Amino acid sequence: YLSRIDTSIASKEEVTYEERACEGGKFATVEVIDKPVDEALKEAMPKVLKYVGGSNDKEVGMGMTIPISFAVFPQEDGSLQRKVKVWFRIPSQFQADTPIPSDNSIKLEERGSITVYSKQFGGYAKEADYVYQAAQLRSVLEGTENYQTDFYFCTGYDPPMKPYGRRNEVWLVKK
Repeated sequence: YLSRIDTSIASKEEVTYEERACEGGKFATVEVIDKPVDEALKEAMPKVLKYVGGSNDKEVGMGMTIPISFAVFPQEDGSLQRKVKVWFRIPSQFQADTPIPSDNSIKLEERGSITVYSKQFGGYAKEADYVYQAAQLRSVLEGTENYQTDFYFCTGYDPPMKPYGRRNEVWLVKK
């Protein structure tokens, strides 16, 4: 029989993560400021989906790549600034000749390969879930690994209509 305190200590020791290389390339990005994360994503994601669906100079649907990731910017206390940057990797067949977005709030940016410390979790993730999972990952890496502290990535692998077996991750970028 474990008390509530014992359970949290045991679960802290059971935090699992992996180190993973993430491919670089050309990304479509949308930045939203002055809104909480969940609200900012409701504004940014439809723009990315329209671009991918054909709202571009070639009027071509490109298909989705997963995961969709977004950068968040923590404050000293771990809470998040009112700023989100969605990163959608352009599918490989469009990397060399990338369609130009019709919406000028979508930027095309190159990003080099990165190595991340990744922690996976399920459910419909909201801002509080990402903050909590990132704090758990930071506590496990404390004193052992070097990573960027001014931002981290939150990722989703599933469409909104998938109710079960959802996969989300937080990525701390290795320095």
